[in-house]
Amino acid sequence: GSDDAKAVDTIRRAIDLGLTFIDTAPMYGFGHSEEVVGKAIEGQRDKVILATKCGLNWWSEEGEYYFESERGKVFRCLKKHSILKEVDDSLRRLRTDCIDLYQCHWPDGTTPLAETMEALVELLDKGKIRAIGVSNFTVEMMEECLKHGPLHSLQPRYNMLDRTIESEILPFCRERNIGVVAYSPLCQGILTGKVTLDREFPPGDFRPQQPWFQKHNLKRALALLDKLESIADTHGVTLAQLAINWVLSQPGVTAAIVGARRPEQAEWNAGGSGWSLTQEELKQIREWLDELGAPE
Repeated sequence: GSDDAKAVDTIRRAIDLGLTFIDTAPMYGFGHSEEVVGKAIEGQRDKVILATKCGLNWWSEEGEYYFESERGKVFRCLKKHSILKEVDDSLRRLRTDCIDLYQCHWPDGTTPLAETMEALVELLDKGKIRAIGVSNFTVEMMEECLKHGPLHSLQPRYNMLDRTIESEILPFCRERNIGVVAYSPLCQGILTGKVTLDREFPPGDFRPQQPWFQKHNLKRALALLDKLESIADTHGVTLAQLAINWVLSQPGVTAAIVGARRPEQAEWNAGGSGWSLTQEELKQIREWLDELGAPE
């Protein structure tokens, strides 16, 4: 749940602070998030890099929209005809004539990537989008994309507690000059230090089912935060700002996507940049992370 007026104020405050990369998707609120973003950036379109996605649908073959709770289920679809429909819907909701970065939200195992890329390259040539991105793709998938057109960015999950992309994906992107826009840099809130062992979540919140939110793993993560406090204190920042800065400090990472519901949260997020961890601090953090390992 969110408040539209506060969301608009938050986006506008972020833009004032120089946080000019805005990432959204049709799937967030069944188009509602794009509409809110479109309203917030009206009159300031030239100040932002606007990113949205395609490939998660909730409409019938006849093109009639419906909500999952009413008639059907959300499904993955990266077919050409679907992407060409989606982009026009997104342009309308975002109140713009061009999307700066258009990303495949999730892989679609039923559609050849050649067909998906054909659609995206066509949109690039027509000027409806300025760059092609993918999200949650493997190295093999990105290699296949590159056979059929340019690939400008990848959006993967990446944070101190989930460094899966470091083995293959991040090195591949560095080598191919593919930008990396990391989502979940705060590990769904754990790295803020505000998720305690007695935290209760509202009905419908999916986090309690995630590995790091299991109490035995959460306890281990909180012990890591106790260690990180000393480094955060040295720089006069919060644990969340430290976690954001750590992601931004990793070679090959272009940006970190951090959510905000209120203007003051945008201000807090801005404190994750504009300063640097030392090489000694980065080495120490890396040692602590290696000691912690994966969730059990």
